[in-house]
Amino acid sequence: MKFSVLGSGSKGNCTLVESGSTRLLIDNGFSGKEIIGRLTRLGLVPEMLTALVITHEHDDHIKGVGVLARRLNLPVYANGATHRAAAHRIGPLPVHREFGTGEPFVIGDLHIHPFSVSHDTADPVGFVVSDGTSRLGYCTDTGKITQLIKHHLQQCQALILEANHDVQMLQEGPYPLALKQRVLSSRGHLANGDSVDLAALLAEHHLQLLVLAHLSAINNHPDLVQEEVRRRLRPKHSSLQVLLAGQLQTCPLLEITS
Repeated sequence: MKFSVLGSGSKGNCTLVESGSTRLLIDNGFSGKEIIGRLTRLGLVPEMLTALVITHEHDDHIKGVGVLARRLNLPVYANGATHRAAAHRIGPLPVHREFGTGEPFVIGDLHIHPFSVSHDTADPVGFVVSDGTSRLGYCTDTGKITQLIKHHLQQCQALILEANHDVQMLQEGPYPLALKQRVLSSRGHLANGDSVDLAALLAEHHLQLLVLAHLSAINNHPDLVQEEVRRRLRPKHSSLQVLLAGQLQTCPLLEITS
C-alpha cells in the first residue's frame, strides 16, 4: 500500500491512497485543475482514480469533490450526516455511497474503517485504511485525542495526523477571541504537543511512518513542529520516520511496510 498527502492546510486537504488497481482520494479541498496537476506530478492521470472518501463537510476538505466526481464519474463515500451537510456545496453526484460511522466497508483492494473524531461538523470521522497487510491511519480535524482514536490507530504502521497550531502563537496571534476559543476547544484542532505525544504513544506499538499535516499558516511554523518532534519523540523513537505535509507541495508516494 502506498500513499501521498497531495496537500494539507487551511486552504485545502487531499490524500491519495493506493493498493493494487485501487486508488482513493481522502477528501479534496482543491480545485479540479489543481488536484489533477498534483496527481500528474506523481505520474498519475485522474482516470486512474477509483473513488473519493470524505471525512467531514468543511470547505478545505470538500471544495473540489463535486467537480472531480462529476468529471470522472467517481463514487463519493461519506456517512449520511456528512452527505446531507455537504450537499449544497458539492452539488449533484454521479454515484452517492453512504457508510455508517464505525462500520467497515470495502472499495476494491482497500478495507476502510471509519471512526468518530471530535470536530465541529455533523459527523466527522477518521479512517484506518488497510490492504490486508499494512494499515494507514488518517486523523485530522479533531480537537481531542479520545480512547477510541488511540484504539483504532495503535495497529497502524503509518499515520497522517494533524499538528495544527502552536498554542502560544495562536493565543498571541490575530484571530478574534471566538475563533481562538473554537480552535482550542475539544471540537477544534490539535496542538503540536498533543499530536507528537500521541505519535510517541503509537510508536510504542507499530508506528513506523508519521506525516504531520494540516499545519496552520498563521498559528504554526514547521520549525516549531520539528522542535516538538525533537523534544518529545527523538529521545526514545529515533527510528520513526517523520515528514511534514504542506499546503503548496505534494508529498512523495510513500510505501508502507508491514
